[in-house]
Amino acid sequence: MKIEALHTGMSVRHPQYGLGTVRTISEITAEIQFNDGRRTVEPDAAGLEPAEPQAAVSGLAVPLKQFVEQTVAAAVEKLGLEKPDSVVDKLGLRWHGGKLVMHPADAALQAKEIPLETFFHKIVMVRNNLRVLEQKINAHEKLSDGEKVEMQQYITRSYGSLTTFNVLFREKEDQF
Repeated sequence: MKIEALHTGMSVRHPQYGLGTVRTISEITAEIQFNDGRRTVEPDAAGLEPAEPQAAVSGLAVPLKQFVEQTVAAAVEKLGLEKPDSVVDKLGLRWHGGKLVMHPADAALQAKEIPLETFFHKIVMVRNNLRVLEQKINAHEKLSDGEKVEMQQYITRSYGSLTTFNVLFREKEDQF
């Protein structure tokens, strides 16, 4: 393993000393914490290997940045999440630029104001997190069908509690 491939905190495997964690790196050696103590080794000569998953991408037909962006976009879409800038587009036009003002019962206390775009984004994120939770429950291998149904009922009730905020959505299909 080349010294350039190491980074501090990386888990590595040595043929003689077993698993270890890279503590420091110099020009040609690395100090590694093994179970039996710290040792300074030369990664190339010592037969050091990564003990954590590694990825190598070669032969891309697109720049790496574009590849990563496409991968992240696909993951976001698959999870049913929404990008923060696309959330505001789903806010009803009459609410754009508005603010939510909360006045405490005690007039001596200060009111709280937040832009409706910020509040709306938080509501949409709650919805997205409920969707992800629902997917994780449905895909869980160790939960029985009865347990899944029971947990789904809590999610359904949460959606029901959030229907108050449907007035903020531009399109009916985006509502709770």
